[in-house]
Amino acid sequence: MNSPVGRAVPRVEGYAKVTGGAKYAADTHVPGVVHGYLATSTIARGRITSFDVSRALAAPGVIAVFSHLNMPRLTVPAAPYPKGFMPLQDTEVHHDGQPIAYVVAETLEQAREAAGLVEVGYAVEPAKIALEDAPGEDFLPPPGPEGPYEVVVGDAHAALERAEVKVDHTFTSPVHHHNPIETSATVAVWEGDQLTLHDSTQSINLTQGVVAKALGVPPENIRVLTPFLGGGFGAKAPVWPHTVLTAAIARIVGKPVKLVLTRAQMYTSSGFRAQFSHRVALGGTREGKLTALYSFSKQTLSRTEHRIFNTSETSWLLYGIKDLHVRQHGVRLDVATPHFMRSPEGPPLFGLESAMDELAYEIGMDPVELRLRNYTDVHPETGNPIGNANLAECARRAAEAFGWARRDPRPSSMRDGREFIGYGMATEAHTYRSRQANAVVEIGVDGRAVARSATHDIGTGTYTVMTQVLAESLGMPMGSVHFELGDTNFPAAGFSAASVTVPSVSVAVDKAAHAAREQVIALAVASPESPLHGVPVERVVTENGFLFDSANRDRRDSYEGVLRRHGTPVTATGRHLNAPGYTTGVVFVEVRVDPWLGRVRVTRAVTAHDLGRVLNRTTARGQVIGGVTWGIGYALSEHTVIDRRTGRTLNPNLSTYLLPVNADAPTDVEAIFIDKPDPASPNGTKGFGETPITGVPAAIANAIHHATGRRIRDLPITQDKLL
Repeated sequence: MNSPVGRAVPRVEGYAKVTGGAKYAADTHVPGVVHGYLATSTIARGRITSFDVSRALAAPGVIAVFSHLNMPRLTVPAAPYPKGFMPLQDTEVHHDGQPIAYVVAETLEQAREAAGLVEVGYAVEPAKIALEDAPGEDFLPPPGPEGPYEVVVGDAHAALERAEVKVDHTFTSPVHHHNPIETSATVAVWEGDQLTLHDSTQSINLTQGVVAKALGVPPENIRVLTPFLGGGFGAKAPVWPHTVLTAAIARIVGKPVKLVLTRAQMYTSSGFRAQFSHRVALGGTREGKLTALYSFSKQTLSRTEHRIFNTSETSWLLYGIKDLHVRQHGVRLDVATPHFMRSPEGPPLFGLESAMDELAYEIGMDPVELRLRNYTDVHPETGNPIGNANLAECARRAAEAFGWARRDPRPSSMRDGREFIGYGMATEAHTYRSRQANAVVEIGVDGRAVARSATHDIGTGTYTVMTQVLAESLGMPMGSVHFELGDTNFPAAGFSAASVTVPSVSVAVDKAAHAAREQVIALAVASPESPLHGVPVERVVTENGFLFDSANRDRRDSYEGVLRRHGTPVTATGRHLNAPGYTTGVVFVEVRVDPWLGRVRVTRAVTAHDLGRVLNRTTARGQVIGGVTWGIGYALSEHTVIDRRTGRTLNPNLSTYLLPVNADAPTDVEAIFIDKPDPASPNGTKGFGETPITGVPAAIANAIHHATGRRIRDLPITQDKLL
């Protein structure tokens, strides 16, 4: 049997999605459901001094209005709840757009109308909104889940003084906001003391725990369902206040409550990528050997938390530098809570990979050759291998496929008509953590199998990939197996973030499937009615839904035959805690710049990645296309405009928050996969999804420099900066 794993298998859920059969949280229809809508603050810092809901309560269809005056006291959960406070509990206002009232009405339109009738008075305090508003207020936060925010190996400052050649510049990127197609939604249904949440979340298990803690109910009394998710990217990981408030209010009003955030509300309710300022100082020899790295960054924090989300770990893992100093500071501002945004390594890698390009020009060396001379597979602190072993192969293969050798290294030297042509490249890297995943596999008396795990498909292809793994592990055709997810009644799994779903869940499914397969084989060889009776179990193989004696393939049975004789299904479980990992690659881009308009077009992109064993080439390539396209927006257009006087977002919608569309992307993105199993993983896989965006902004900036001679260190690279 040809293994389904590794092939370009079409998405098993694709038909449901394109025909409307896939049901998302907001699609949930519950008899008697009423609708919620949030009224939000119009100041960035201060406190509520007066509150009048009389007009709102008198509006048609309104059932209740909840605020700090009548909302039950809720516990503020610890991490992974990211907010640091719970809205509707007191008069403090921490940021613009903070929920201050929750209106419940018979229809969505009535709830929204009434929310506009809530009258609030404020005592306004001066607010600081951007890094520029708080000079000298940055600080080194205490270590977070990723470890300490400062790493010192050797003496980077002395090494920089001794360096034959150095570059030292500051690179900046703005606030970015998640824009999944599906905005966040929650439907809360109480039946006695049992709560069912239909929620758009990247972690049903963490949502279950956070809501249980906030409401003071046992976790086993809460069931969370997320069979489909219309994009996540960090905005839905793991739970935000609107979910907790909806669950609490549904219990009070005694009716199912549905809340769907508007896109504008997601800008203040679901995290964002922090504003980022990054000083990078690189030192090296004239022969291209890196000798020193100093990386100092500052980024936005809210006043209610201190976790760094734009992590700089990849800045000191890519290259073999003996003397390095990486320091990551935060600045507390009067803004909503920043959070992970695909991919958190993007801002620091923009600075590092731009500085590498500058250093290459400074010493007159090809940027690819500079990297090849300095890639390392050794952790600078521990000396252990870190997963970069195939990175040089990525660079060489992508460079050849791209045609890098045709590049004239002189800036502004390549033209087509009036357009300047530029080639640029950058290294990509993404780290992922350990997550424990569990799965159960059941083979029914009809010979068909189903695997279940409380994981998610955020659009990356989890349904399809796990179906492939299940089919291969059992030796069944794809049409005989099925994978189910998105239900806390299934075995627990980690949240779908940091690209860790494949390396954790796929192994759990594989283990459960092998355990179930072994049970079926044992039943077959023990049954006098089976053609395999008496065959040693180690000689039995499974293919296409059949069991064979490998020494005599004429002796065979089927899963269906064995299970029908047995009379009951077979079930088995699997568990896996993946090792932390590190996935790398290289991206090359071609840009064309119109000097009259300052317009930049990205016309070609070639990538090569080491993602371990490739489970599905179609879904993996889809991650590359998505990463390159998002990276184009990151480099050229995407930024949140915030009024520094009021803290208000001025472009909280898809008409003015400029995301790239098909016309902005290359007609073809070539994705090369090394496809060598990772020795640290039982099935050879790595976490990959977030890697393909990480180097794209720097590659584009480097290509623009090659095309025009202009070095832009402040993202996005908009037309005004080039003109």
